Amino acid sequence: MGADPFANQFGSMDFAQMALEKQSRVDAKERQRQQKLVDSGTVSALDLAAPAKAVDEFNRATAIMRGQQGQEAIAHLEKAVAEYPKFVSAHNYLGLAYLDYDDPARARNEFETAVSLDPKFAGSFVNLGRMALSQNDYIAAEGFLAQAIALRPTDPNILTVLAYAQHGNREYREAIQTVSRVHAVAHPGSGNAHYVAAVAAVALNDFTLAQSELSLFLAEDPANSLAPTARQNLDILLKHQAAVATRNNQTAEVATRVEPHEDLANSAQLKAQIATVGNETADDRCPECARETMMAEANTAADIPGVDRGAGLPNQYTIRKVVDEVAVFFGVSGGGHSVTDLVLGDITVRDDNKPPSRVLQFSPQSKLPLRIGLLIDTSGSVNPRFSFEKHAASKFLEQMLSNPSDLGFVAGFSDELKIAQDFTSDHAQLQNGVEELTNGGGTALFEAISRSCWKLAAYPEHERVAKVLVVVSDGQENSSRITLRQTVRDMEATGVTVYTISTKEAGKDKTEADKVLAILAERSGGEALFPGDLQTMSGSFNKLRDEIRSRYLIAYKPSDFEANGKYRTISITAEKNGKRYQVHARRGYHAKAEVAAQ
Repeated sequence: MGADPFANQFGSMDFAQMALEKQSRVDAKERQRQQKLVDSGTVSALDLAAPAKAVDEFNRATAIMRGQQGQEAIAHLEKAVAEYPKFVSAHNYLGLAYLDYDDPARARNEFETAVSLDPKFAGSFVNLGRMALSQNDYIAAEGFLAQAIALRPTDPNILTVLAYAQHGNREYREAIQTVSRVHAVAHPGSGNAHYVAAVAAVALNDFTLAQSELSLFLAEDPANSLAPTARQNLDILLKHQAAVATRNNQTAEVATRVEPHEDLANSAQLKAQIATVGNETADDRCPECARETMMAEANTAADIPGVDRGAGLPNQYTIRKVVDEVAVFFGVSGGGHSVTDLVLGDITVRDDNKPPSRVLQFSPQSKLPLRIGLLIDTSGSVNPRFSFEKHAASKFLEQMLSNPSDLGFVAGFSDELKIAQDFTSDHAQLQNGVEELTNGGGTALFEAISRSCWKLAAYPEHERVAKVLVVVSDGQENSSRITLRQTVRDMEATGVTVYTISTKEAGKDKTEADKVLAILAERSGGEALFPGDLQTMSGSFNKLRDEIRSRYLIAYKPSDFEANGKYRTISITAEKNGKRYQVHARRGYHAKAEVAAQ
């Protein structure tokens, strides 16, 4: 943060430089100049009628604010609006000053007063939008900024802030479209909009677009504080693209040998995907870790035009500097039943074959808020059992979300992922979301799981929560643009535990699709269930409900931690009264450093 906390808070408006006339009569040339200021959106038309005394008080206030003497500035601004109550810009600056003194209620009142005085002045809506962003209220922010854009549709600064709000609402395609509007006009100082678009593109797994946007960002704003990270991420994405191209060529070669009526549950494609998921070693580095870093950076306001990071924004806008904390959720079972009475002394953890330097937290998952996603395969291959699956899934969610702090979402997937009901604790809304799902299409299983994991990870939290994804599918895959290996790494990076329930009928041999469901669950610390018939499927949901609620959380600082991108193994054992239990936990993680606040 520099010496000027208000430098960007209100566009380029500067009354001291505008030299508003202090006389009651102005000539035609001056009127023309003032009208240009109004037309450009720099000042409100009402401000042109401000008397000399009010303008003097305003100019004193803006000069003082640049010297960081906010309390004295407030006094002058209050005098300005007392002298001229319709002084729109004075009300806006007064709101900014109140925000600096952590008085959001009075700040909002000033901004709303400005809007009521002149609803055609975009700056007031922008300040309301920025304030909503600082409070993590993305929906309200987007609403205010949309009103500002309606007044000034080609303003690059407003469009850039709107893109941040859309990204916060997880409207990734809309954010990308907004950034394209920024790029279509002259936008000096708004190059950071391309960073927002790059992060949104990563969320959509569109790595080609992400590369393009990062390149534009670096070309337009090479001195930006995020430029070094952007260069690193661009390099990772380019390497990833080369690796994907190689894998695609290999897959294409296999596809030319596939018979027209090949069994999709045992396809050569699935066999090839499974073969790529091996046992990671310390030398295995993560080519997709750019996604984790960029998704985290997207939640900061470091470069939102007009947002002062030094003015006490809430924690949602600060990336933790701590990079050496690991949180692992795990289940413990014995004799086919969950073990729920363990204490820390019954647990042994090894990270990279070493005990943690310090345990930070150990608690049953039932004491933590739950974030759960229900992902249902709606492709044509599951058609015969689709109606029953939806009914069983609805009952499961109703029983699963038992605490007021629990939230869930419902999604279906065939060729594409469809969010039928976003995060809510309302059972009726979740049930309606399940009922809205329709059957038909291909199967993009890997892509649906990856995007759902990142959706769970992107939800803003103030404490540790349990993140769980339940996937109901037959395990077949024929449409994803990403690999099984990348999906496993996305599960690892987001800390989401995946449980799979197979829709396959009983009495059939084990298939490659079954192996895929097992890999997805086991590598994340979850479990794969294969009920085989409709009645047993209901029982599987009941078992899953009990198992999810009976897990544990352990958070710790690993010994000899280095943020070098290498793979670190996790081993957890549980033993009580001389009896050793089975532990279900993820196998490890890539030691990717989190980005410190700039």
